[in-house]
Amino acid sequence: MNLALKDIRHSLFRFVLTCFGLGLLMTVVLAMIGIYNGLVADALAIVKAPEAELWVVEAGTQGPFAEASSIPADTRDAVARLPGIAASGAITYQTLETESAGKALRLYVIGYETGRLGGPSHLIAGREIGTSHFEAVADRKTGLVPGDTIRLGRDRFTVVGLTEEAMNSGGDPAIFVTLADAIALQTEIAPAAERVRAARGATPPSANNVAAVIARLEPDADVELVAATIRQWKHLSALSQSDQENLLLASVVDRARRQIGLFLGILLSVSAVVIALIIYTMTMEKLKQIATLKLIGAPDRTILGLIVQQALILGGSGWGIGLTLILLVKDNFPRRVLLEPMNAAVLAGIIVVVCLVASGLGIRAALKVDPATALGG
Repeated sequence: MNLALKDIRHSLFRFVLTCFGLGLLMTVVLAMIGIYNGLVADALAIVKAPEAELWVVEAGTQGPFAEASSIPADTRDAVARLPGIAASGAITYQTLETESAGKALRLYVIGYETGRLGGPSHLIAGREIGTSHFEAVADRKTGLVPGDTIRLGRDRFTVVGLTEEAMNSGGDPAIFVTLADAIALQTEIAPAAERVRAARGATPPSANNVAAVIARLEPDADVELVAATIRQWKHLSALSQSDQENLLLASVVDRARRQIGLFLGILLSVSAVVIALIIYTMTMEKLKQIATLKLIGAPDRTILGLIVQQALILGGSGWGIGLTLILLVKDNFPRRVLLEPMNAAVLAGIIVVVCLVASGLGIRAALKVDPATALGG
């Protein structure tokens, strides 16, 4: 006879309710792990999307993500002529807010040269941009579908394709347009503001600047050597793909990542304390039954097995409920919740350790019970 299961059946409703409450706590823990992973993945997604190996930006900046960067668009031709460069492309980035289906929609607009580096890495629906103006490829999280139209600036763009997992570090979904359209969006100003600018004789903003030039190298080319060559041009700087990713994590999302990580640590600590208290309380409620077991000659290992098995069943049930719930609701979060099998496995290991430690507290109390307690009233 398994005493742990028999005791659970004796108070099944309360045990199930306790497991469900613990499961909700595990759901929050897994959600925070997923949000942390999603924050990092979102931040790196936009850097990895062009599948570039080299980023050429304005000298003295760490652009185009950590800082603003503006370089002449024809820099792409100069970079393309360098030894070791296999492909290159000019690219721009900007954030704007528009309206779709009666709701405000915040977008990360990426302008690229069709047929060159910088466009969407893959499509899940529709086709690529086929004209020089007023077509777009949107991330599926925008809620747009091929055939929809959306106003960007003063013009309406037709969505011709969909991609996925293209967003900036703030979680804003991306929309890809041609470089010419993106530059027009960057430089256009309201008519009233244009009249004021003309009256003051101010210089109009440059209509031929981009945020960066990206490049892919020949298989035998040394990225550091090519980057060093570009840095010799006084008005340019160059970053490798790994440098760009590390810079993004160290500057743009570092504070948010650390804050979420700290909150996750607090949640794990609270979960450990809650599990320990639940198991300890369950043990203290059974002291009279434990005393009876001792009185009839049950060995200590029987009592130890009773407490440890119940603790592991409680922790395992809570973990299973939490994992099931987060998998069901994670797609409804406004930010991406990214859970990997290793995350669930590590949390399971942590729960097992916590349950064993908490069992130790209960076992210590149980082994101190005087068998004569069972004869009391």
